[in-house]
Amino acid sequence: MVRLSVATAYLMAAAASCTAFHTPQTTRTTFSSRSNLIHTPSSPLSMSTVTADDTDFKSESAKQQIGNDSFLNKNLMARAEGGPGKKNQEKLKIGIVGAGLAGMVAAMDLADAGHDVEMFELRPFVGGKVSSWQDKDGNHIEMGLHVFFGCYYNLFGIMRRTGSFDTELRIKEHIHTFVNEGGTLGALDFRFPIGAPVSGLQAFARTEQLEIPDKIDNALRLGTSPIVRALFDFDGGMDMVRDLDDITFTEWFTQLGGKRGSLDRMWDPIAYALGFIDCDHISARCMLTIFMLFAIRTEASILRMLEGSPQTCLHDPILKYLDDRGVKVNTSMGCRELVYDVDEQGKPNRITGIKVGAKEELKEFDAVVCALDVPGIKKVLPQAFRDSYPMFDNIYKLDTVPIATVQVRFDGWVTEMEDEIRMMDVSGDQSDGKGGGIDNLLYSADAEFSCFADLALTSPGEYYKEGEGSLIQAVFDERAFDRSNEQIVQDCIDQLNRLFPSSRKLKCIWSNVVKLGQSLYREKPGQDKFRPKQATPISNFFLAGSYTYQDYLDSMEGATRSGLMVADEIIARADGPGGLKALSEKANAARADGGKEKKSEDVRVPFFATAA
Repeated sequence: MVRLSVATAYLMAAAASCTAFHTPQTTRTTFSSRSNLIHTPSSPLSMSTVTADDTDFKSESAKQQIGNDSFLNKNLMARAEGGPGKKNQEKLKIGIVGAGLAGMVAAMDLADAGHDVEMFELRPFVGGKVSSWQDKDGNHIEMGLHVFFGCYYNLFGIMRRTGSFDTELRIKEHIHTFVNEGGTLGALDFRFPIGAPVSGLQAFARTEQLEIPDKIDNALRLGTSPIVRALFDFDGGMDMVRDLDDITFTEWFTQLGGKRGSLDRMWDPIAYALGFIDCDHISARCMLTIFMLFAIRTEASILRMLEGSPQTCLHDPILKYLDDRGVKVNTSMGCRELVYDVDEQGKPNRITGIKVGAKEELKEFDAVVCALDVPGIKKVLPQAFRDSYPMFDNIYKLDTVPIATVQVRFDGWVTEMEDEIRMMDVSGDQSDGKGGGIDNLLYSADAEFSCFADLALTSPGEYYKEGEGSLIQAVFDERAFDRSNEQIVQDCIDQLNRLFPSSRKLKCIWSNVVKLGQSLYREKPGQDKFRPKQATPISNFFLAGSYTYQDYLDSMEGATRSGLMVADEIIARADGPGGLKALSEKANAARADGGKEKKSEDVRVPFFATAA
């Protein structure tokens, strides 16, 4: 009866919201220009004029990745699976700095379009923030906990293209589980005969994670949110979400009835999982974007996890795809310096090449893509780029968050709370997820790790070991980052014991900590306007990475989108008398005839963060 009453409150709030938000039909906006660039005269070397329009999207395919339509466009999966659908007449020599997801996805499309692509990665392995590797004992180490939401349309398309989607992903029950101190569970249970938005409404109404007063407050606040408006006026709702980037989720949530109890017990764990910061600091736009997707797409809240490690299940198939098409991937070879031409005013207007590796070998290219994360691009950009173009200077206004990824292996099944004998039993073959406990992503409001999972259950292909139990992987945010590795491991074990009291009888038999001082860009209010587009004011210099401008969050899907978008932009600009190839040939001819080249300042970069 109580559940029915709360569900009614949600529906009544939604109905009231629909009345309040009823507006005339609006015109759908594809995207809004974010250019704020400087006009620079042409130079003999560049043979072109840099204008504010140079960063505007030239590719129709790239335009489909932004704006309100992109959230509803399931055809993006088919585009990612099928490739660019075009082979350029001209063959460009393209250098990509960074072999994370963004860089590798861009390389796939550019190779399929007929270009000569070479990649340079500082680390000895690919993957960027999604990378993994093996230690000397064969343990697979990761830099984060990687979960695939059902709305990762572009990334799923890439995985279909490389043949890994059907074999390397494990779908989970359609439920988001919260583990509270003492072992009590709460959930957002989306399993319902009717899909979105009804499945979402009943999940919030029925959750055990909130007390009745908080449920009612939650219902009233969500009922007057842009999410509800989007159910009948998607453009209007999405435009409201975009306008909320300058306030925190807490500020938005408490404006019209939301209370602290809901924030502390449910929304904070979700915020930490999305961006590693709490509701008092995360942008309202960030939080409402993901829940907008949950509201309009039933599959958006369905979770998948890899069969094994990211290297084996995600990256290796991409590397084979690239190798089959002649793409050279250089690992342990980072970019040390960008080499560029300048115009008569001394402003950079063309990249001629990059210096790579310890010997700073010069590699010349028709076009260069920097597919790095925020700390990486900050370290590789010359000062002259910042001084000449606000677009590059804005990147330095983006902040990042530190995280520590902890792996702890036990001699039993930590999340098995119903049967102590089962918890202790690691005998025989318990592969393929047959171990005891919860096979899903987990959240907690009572721990310092934003989200966690037992990889021996969720991704058993390479994380289950016969005769051993749980491999808990948990991501600590900046609250714990400065502690020693030993202390973080002990804190992880202690907090797991509080969440799963029966696990106190288990012993830790192996552990590992990976600290990443600068991971995702910090999704605090006001950051979205600083994200750069993929095309830049320098005609043959491009950017990729999940921090660059695309409507999704800093995530695997965001990185994939940016890689597809940058490839589309290069393909759209490659051919013709004003294309990248023609401009490269003219610039080389001008240089041969006596044009002066100015190299970037002598930037020595002993290390910069990995690719995006």
